[in-house]
Amino acid sequence: MSAESLTEELTALVTNKGLEVYPFLVGWYNDQVNSDVFKLSYPPDTLAVLLISTPDMFELLFKPYTASKPSWSVDNDPLDYCIKEYLTGLVKKFPAHQVDLIMDYEMDALRRPKLLVQTAGHVAGAAYYYQRECLGEHPWINDNTMYGVSMHPKYGGWFAFRGALIFRTVLAPQLEHRYPIDCVPSHEMRLKLFDEFNHHWREWSYRDVIQGQVEKRYSEEQKIYFATLPCNRHELIASGTPV
Repeated sequence: MSAESLTEELTALVTNKGLEVYPFLVGWYNDQVNSDVFKLSYPPDTLAVLLISTPDMFELLFKPYTASKPSWSVDNDPLDYCIKEYLTGLVKKFPAHQVDLIMDYEMDALRRPKLLVQTAGHVAGAAYYYQRECLGEHPWINDNTMYGVSMHPKYGGWFAFRGALIFRTVLAPQLEHRYPIDCVPSHEMRLKLFDEFNHHWREWSYRDVIQGQVEKRYSEEQKIYFATLPCNRHELIASGTPV
């Protein structure tokens, strides 16, 4: 099965769950990471597929999932269970291939991310990763706590990286490299994005800092859920409010 066919099949499987898929090659990713410790140990032409959740995921995937579960562990975010169980099920739909799943939150033995999802999102063309060097002149020259942020051209910041499937048996050297859309093109907008993301992220406003209109945002119900500490989200579900 070709990379294009695999991507089309994955898209057909996940679209009605509020997820989107973005194929990329391991070599594209490895060329962008700034340390060998973060490189993926696969041939450069190996096909990988990044998955993101859109605002629709909450209604289409997560709420039905929580309704089917009688109880939750108190030390984990139910959303993590939901996404991992669903992506694990996706892997099983491709028995002819060796597929590795890397979740967005997974760490190695030294507590380093197994996948730098924002870098993966950029090379896959999913979302533009704005880093400090994108700013030019800025007031935070000596502030090492200013973090980069990814923005989607349709959803702004109202999305999340969820993980990647690595198709170990699929080499796709001819895969078209689709570059991310620069949806925060001006210096003024980028300064606003960095300020709001790093200093006012709880207010949600940074998620709307893109050129043009955001097509869809999280519902108020989702905002309540994501504003709740992960360790307390099971209690939110158990109470019946909001999910």
